[in-house]
Amino acid sequence: MSSKVSDKEDTFEGPSALKEELNKKIKEQKVVLDELSNLKKNRKVYIQQRNSNIFFLADRRQTLGSCKSKLMAVN
Repeated sequence: MSSKVSDKEDTFEGPSALKEELNKKIKEQKVVLDELSNLKKNRKVYIQQRNSNIFFLADRRQTLGSCKSKLMAVN
């Protein structure tokens, strides 16, 4: 019976692990936002299809807006 308890402890992620993951995602989003904000207006932007290696041409302003909204949602 004690082995079941130790199995659960091994797979449990504590609040600090979740907090670190959230901080990592926030930092990533801030970098993306900064990169998009500093692009020249004539530069092309591509977004990656979710769960795929396919990229599609995207509108820079629209992509910047969606990144800002994602960052606001995470905060």
